[in-house]
Amino acid sequence: MIVTKVFLVRNRRKRLEQGHPWIFQSEVERIEGDVVPGEIVEVVNHQGHFMGRGYINPKSQMIVRLLTWNPDEEINQELFTSRIREAWKFRQRFLPGIRSCRVLYGEADFMPGLVVDKFEDVLVVQILSLGMEVRREWILNALLDVFAPKAVYLRNDVYVRELEGMEQEKGFWYGESETEIEIEENGLKLIVDIENGQKTGYFFDQRENRSAIAPIMTGWGEAHGIRMQEVEVDGINELRPVDRRGKVVKNPFWDGAEVLDCFTHTGSFTLNACKHGAKKVTTLDISDHAIETAKRNVKLNGFLHRVDFVVANAFDYLRESVKEGKLWDVVILDPPAFAKSRGAVKGAQRGYKDINLNGLKLVRDGGYLVTASCSYHMSPELFAETIQEAAVDARKVLRLVHWSGAGIDHPKLTGIDEGDYLKFAIYEVRSRG
Repeated sequence: MIVTKVFLVRNRRKRLEQGHPWIFQSEVERIEGDVVPGEIVEVVNHQGHFMGRGYINPKSQMIVRLLTWNPDEEINQELFTSRIREAWKFRQRFLPGIRSCRVLYGEADFMPGLVVDKFEDVLVVQILSLGMEVRREWILNALLDVFAPKAVYLRNDVYVRELEGMEQEKGFWYGESETEIEIEENGLKLIVDIENGQKTGYFFDQRENRSAIAPIMTGWGEAHGIRMQEVEVDGINELRPVDRRGKVVKNPFWDGAEVLDCFTHTGSFTLNACKHGAKKVTTLDISDHAIETAKRNVKLNGFLHRVDFVVANAFDYLRESVKEGKLWDVVILDPPAFAKSRGAVKGAQRGYKDINLNGLKLVRDGGYLVTASCSYHMSPELFAETIQEAAVDARKVLRLVHWSGAGIDHPKLTGIDEGDYLKFAIYEVRSRG
């Protein structure tokens, strides 16, 4: 059998040796043998020594994506099934009893170009590369073998497929189910729209970050002018919360935070805020559909009386709220990616500074800013620097209390910088005078 070989240039970054599976056009010196798009090729260094085996697509800037570094490992149905089973076992180990999560995360699970999310007994799949597209049958067989799902839904409605020479598509690939699925995360119920929701319908990567806001959702009674005082109740003196006028406060969430949640999408941060004791949450998104979804999720969990919903542009709403002198104990900013290319970073930095500058101005002294960026091209260092610049302009002093990235079902290979796309931080905010 004649094997097509891809020879790499001598002077290249040693990314493959660090576990990176991508080979760019600029790293290829020459190719020996027939090039069949999507087919398996052998990658060798400039001296002809074996480096790995993967699939090729000459139309893509990532001309080869490696599937194995082992010269004895065959790329076949058994390998695909084994990789997907290992990925599921990984999630079950670190998220015991999990029923809904990202079960396969492309390169990080050694299956570049393939993403699979599990929503109860329905799988949602994105095939992002030609090499995976030509092995659709292997993928489906593996998914049915490992998960025995009720249905498999394709969300191949992403532009990156066109860059790989493929068409966009979406719809059921196997079986049938409702396209709105109720899942549970952090003990909360959510309705996920796998047909029309963003990406695959839900962002699992913030699961642990949503839980991280728990400690800042209570302890705000004093800031709201409420104190504990002995009052007579049925002839007995009892400690009760009272307001500035000395009247007993009957709201059971009197000690909870007043929260502003911007870019709410499905309302996931709002739900976690309410679960952990928030007194009142203002939940905002520019999309009517997102707010309706958030409202359904809030109602599903019994929090409707503690949430106000706003359909508005977050940039405008934050600026107007600053002018009106509004304040919240906690401001949450979880925007979509502002920088989708390296050339968009400067504009994205201005956007991140804008929302964080105004967000900081809206935080009550001693309160907290919860902020995130899912733009890969916005490095962790640049994001932190941008927040600090916003703090200087807002005359605020920040104390970092939490910094993290994507959740455990989005593992990161150490040799791949692209895994650092999500940055999440919680800052305590104090006025500088």
